[in-house]
Amino acid sequence: MQERSRMLIGLSTIMMLSAYFLPLWQIVLEAPQYPEGLEMKIWLNGITGNVEQINGLNHYIGMQHIVVSEFIEFKILPYIFGILILTGLIAAIRNSKRLLHIWMALLIVFAIAGFVDFYFWEYNYGHNLDPRAAIKVEGMSYQPPLIGYKQLLNFLAGSFPAIGGIIVGIAGAIVVVVIIYEHQLTKRLK
Repeated sequence: MQERSRMLIGLSTIMMLSAYFLPLWQIVLEAPQYPEGLEMKIWLNGITGNVEQINGLNHYIGMQHIVVSEFIEFKILPYIFGILILTGLIAAIRNSKRLLHIWMALLIVFAIAGFVDFYFWEYNYGHNLDPRAAIKVEGMSYQPPLIGYKQLLNFLAGSFPAIGGIIVGIAGAIVVVVIIYEHQLTKRLK
């Protein structure tokens, strides 16, 4: 790999470290009775924000309480992410295109698995409702959108990357650009 490529890979691993210090995703709820809105920030190892208020509202429509300790993801994600970052760092230090390609494949698999897991988490919470709930609307589910906004009764629910998720996404894009650049360079040299 070119020295510039190795430096960019090193930079992307440093950027990915932000996942340990910044929230990766956020869910916001806007409604007339909450003009300041309610939010949950999803981190690598937990959830912060207005979780208790949201749990209180969810109770009325029969949704389960969101309890961080019940998510195995928050226990294993810091380790998985550490392995991913270490793999990228080793690829840069060893100057290994093969390891760089393996790293990119792992990042893609991790991203897809993360979105699928998040979708099923949202689906479970939005569809598996307590039949004894105080508020029941026939045929209504309360699954927030995976990305974007969705109207849920009088709440507008939004789901999108937080600052840590944006930084990690940019770091992943850098990896893709480096691989394309190195591939094009190799083609030209042949």
